[in-house]
Amino acid sequence: MLISMTGFGNATLSGDGMTVSVEIRSVNSRFYEFSARVPKHMQVRELDLKEMVRARLKRGKINLTVSIDRLNGEAAPVHLDPGAAKTYYRLLTELRDAVGLKDAVTMDHLLQFTDVFSTGEQEELPEEEWKLVVAGLEQSLHALSEMRRKEGEELSRDLTERVGVMNDSIDRIEELSHGRSMLQREKLRERLRSLLVEEKIDPARLDMEIALLADKLDITEELVRFRSHTKFFIETLASDVSEGRKLSFLLQEMNREANTISSKSYDADIAHLVVGIKEELERIREQIQNIE
Repeated sequence: MLISMTGFGNATLSGDGMTVSVEIRSVNSRFYEFSARVPKHMQVRELDLKEMVRARLKRGKINLTVSIDRLNGEAAPVHLDPGAAKTYYRLLTELRDAVGLKDAVTMDHLLQFTDVFSTGEQEELPEEEWKLVVAGLEQSLHALSEMRRKEGEELSRDLTERVGVMNDSIDRIEELSHGRSMLQREKLRERLRSLLVEEKIDPARLDMEIALLADKLDITEELVRFRSHTKFFIETLASDVSEGRKLSFLLQEMNREANTISSKSYDADIAHLVVGIKEELERIREQIQNIE
């Protein structure tokens, strides 16, 4: 069962005079990456949120956003910092005098400094608020996981079809290569005989050298290994867990066998079929980059 690394989920819950909105997105990544945007007073629980997400998602670049609106219109309490306001006023007055300005320091000038006001964030996150966040995260994770699962099913169908196309090409290559080693052996024998017609050579030695050379051109082992890799690839697609890294490894091995088949075949039709196989391998490589 393939799981895509791309997905989205969100949830909005209300209770105890507040509304909590949770949104989670994921895109493909080689590793697990997590980032969160949460209200300042909730940052002390950010690690807990990360662990909750990590328990459900194994790979991908994850972005979590949590926002809280208080339905009764209350906001986080704001307090004036008189000390900071007085300090800024004194510094601005000194600056005005230093440069010879006559304009007075006004309230607008002081409001440019945000730390004149401070928000009285809670030292501890209220339990009822945390429960809403957790419930919203669970719903968002469920929606995201469903989206990733459905996309994974589509990827699995597409990859299975592409593997079938490659196996058809391998069957055709096997047909073309059938008896090819014997033909190559006879061609080599005739060529060597024409070159060495006046030389005395050991027929047994000649046959052995021809056999060794013809064996180097034989692609039977490569065809067998390629089919073995595609078999394991399909089995991995159907397994109970999503194994993107294993699929990547098998893909590399298939590409290796395709290259060897091409280099050993010396046949235009086979080379053309290998080009088609490598095109499918590249398409599959692009697809599995998004598999968990």
